[in-house]
Amino acid sequence: MGAVQHLHDGRTVKFQVNRDVFSEAVSFAVKLLPQRTTLPILSGVLIQAEGDGLVLSSFDYEVSSRTEIQADVEEPGTVLVSGRLLAEIAGRLPNAPVRISTEESRISVACGSATFTLLSMPVEEYPSIPEIGEQTGVVPAEEFASAVAQVAVAASRDDVTPVITGVQLEVRRPT
Repeated sequence: MGAVQHLHDGRTVKFQVNRDVFSEAVSFAVKLLPQRTTLPILSGVLIQAEGDGLVLSSFDYEVSSRTEIQADVEEPGTVLVSGRLLAEIAGRLPNAPVRISTEESRISVACGSATFTLLSMPVEEYPSIPEIGEQTGVVPAEEFASAVAQVAVAASRDDVTPVITGVQLEVRRPT
């Protein structure tokens, strides 16, 4: 079952967000979640509500993702929710603002006439997401995607020998 947890005991997390923006952000965060994991906590999406927006993150000890979106944050805080379950719900919400609030170990997702309640996952057990250093270069997204697509077909899908499932990436300064 899905889940969410308060970072601060006794505090309620509350925010409202555009349905399409939220659904797209959840889909992005969930894309990299492992299909099977020995650590169920890694199937979660971390939602940090603060200021005028949300940060949605996922991390499986190999790859992390992070996306920021605007939201009307009434009560700031951090929650951890089952990514796949949240994505399933977000994709089926009616076209109306999404209101999310937590109380105790539950999170309520309300949108128009639809209401869902999810159970919690403990934020304190979630691994620290690595900090990304300074940007060292820029590559146009289309060119990067095209280059990866050309070589990724040769990578093995057999994870018995992980080294042959990768694609080598070399970064050089232009001469």
